[in-house]
Amino acid sequence: MIPIRDENPTLRRAVTTLMVLGANVLVWVLVQGMGSEPALVESICNLGLIPGEVLGQIPSGSSVRLGPEFVCAIDSSGSWWTAVSSMFMHGGWMHLIGNMWFLWIFGNNVEDVMGRFRFVLFYLLCGFAAGAAQMLSNPDSAIPMVGASGAIGGVMGAYAVLFPKVRVQTLLVLGFLVRMINVPAWGMLGYWFGLQVLMGLPRLGSEAGGVAFWAHVGGFLAGVVLVFVFRDPKLVAAHRAATRRALPRVGWPRSAAYR
Repeated sequence: MIPIRDENPTLRRAVTTLMVLGANVLVWVLVQGMGSEPALVESICNLGLIPGEVLGQIPSGSSVRLGPEFVCAIDSSGSWWTAVSSMFMHGGWMHLIGNMWFLWIFGNNVEDVMGRFRFVLFYLLCGFAAGAAQMLSNPDSAIPMVGASGAIGGVMGAYAVLFPKVRVQTLLVLGFLVRMINVPAWGMLGYWFGLQVLMGLPRLGSEAGGVAFWAHVGGFLAGVVLVFVFRDPKLVAAHRAATRRALPRVGWPRSAAYR
């Protein structure tokens, strides 16, 4: 299921969400060379989060091969900062576009009820939780982890708590069947979370690359918990009032208002 849009108005322009989105795009262009080599592999190696390196499970001076022509050297000194830098790295165009699309669909409303500064802190903490979850799933891994999807998973977890009944227009693809459906946010996001858990279980302790499912799980759960700390009650009340005023205009059922 691919979300297309949600029927959820905002009180203010989502400036912080746009800034985070823009930062990811700028890093992709200026640091990762828009996916060109050797910039892409070098950025993943030097700025990606390597669990075994951060946790000191891999001796300094070791190396991991990323592709046939590039070897990534392990240096455990100072590698903690990759917990931040890895949130702004991506592995390809579709990785970047998919993450930024989900961030825009769900981030603007979460920012709307947290405020701009709180949203930044919330986003970063969810990203840290995502990295921690992925490291715990395989502490000895030498494979770099990159991507904003763990932090965005936290945004999605917060959205599921704040707006569980808001309708999300979703593209459903089942083989040759492609159709547009409206589903409540809890259904769409619950499906996404369940899929991450199911796909992640066989990869526990695995050294295989690919999707960091446990980062998604950790980020989502962090968002579910941290939303109660970072939401602003005044902004929540203002958003609720704006939503009720907009109901007749957008044709929502009254049950679409969030709890």
